[in-house]
Amino acid sequence: MDLLALADFNLVARHGGFGRAARAAGRPKATLSRRVAELESSLDLRLFERGARLLKLTEEGRALYERTAALLAELDETATAIASGGDKPRGSLRISAPLLISQTAMGKLAAGFALRYPEVRLEITTEDRAVDMVEEGYDLVIRVNPNPDESLVGRVFLRDRLAVVASPKLALPASDIAVPVVVRGASDQTAIWEMTAPAGPPRIKVDPVLHLSSLVMVRDAVRAGVGAGRLPVSLVSHDLAAGTLVHWGDVDGPEIALWALYPSRRLLSARVSAFLDYLKDAFPTGTPDELAAYVDG
Repeated sequence: MDLLALADFNLVARHGGFGRAARAAGRPKATLSRRVAELESSLDLRLFERGARLLKLTEEGRALYERTAALLAELDETATAIASGGDKPRGSLRISAPLLISQTAMGKLAAGFALRYPEVRLEITTEDRAVDMVEEGYDLVIRVNPNPDESLVGRVFLRDRLAVVASPKLALPASDIAVPVVVRGASDQTAIWEMTAPAGPPRIKVDPVLHLSSLVMVRDAVRAGVGAGRLPVSLVSHDLAAGTLVHWGDVDGPEIALWALYPSRRLLSARVSAFLDYLKDAFPTGTPDELAAYVDG
């Protein structure tokens, strides 16, 4: 297979058209079209469906792109590293992270990383959904308790747990009395909360009085005394220490684990390895209190 033609195919697939790819690379559009046509002929496959205004990957073209894009990137990174005389982190690094860690810590993490590695162009986007790393061009994703995925590998860098907390003004009620609570999301209509507390695992009836879209908003409303809330310990540890919130119990269920994930087919680039090491330096033990201290430090 002609690697140069394959690289041109990936360029066109990544940009979604011959014209956009030609402008991005400073290459003639006719050359790209010819090289892709030659690749299709050598493989005896149609890689793109061509319409008057639309260029779309065929099923075979999508499979070829997904399996070769990372390999070509590795070849390019290897050549760049050899030419520069080492594996110094450089180039673009795209990361997807969930909303809460983005709001509380990613700005500080990104700034520190940029200062340490000025030749890396870091881009972090906030996504609570499960992104397609290859299709959307991410080098690293941060996810909470991700589902098993054979195409991804990674490591846990932070652990947390959910606790039921409330303002001192709000007393823990008897089990048959509903307590006002603040919940994340409009779909949370849970009527019973189960907790693990020193006195046993109580079940409390709850009445959701506020539905908010982020856990930071939930915490702020709970601080104001509107109702109790189920929140990560890292988000409220300072409030609990100061007595502005009180701990009613821990939520039953698995711990919250934050994973840094990358495609298993790829060798780690110097910039991805550097970011993983930076996370380890920032959170050496990965505890909720460590995250809280980092955010407020």
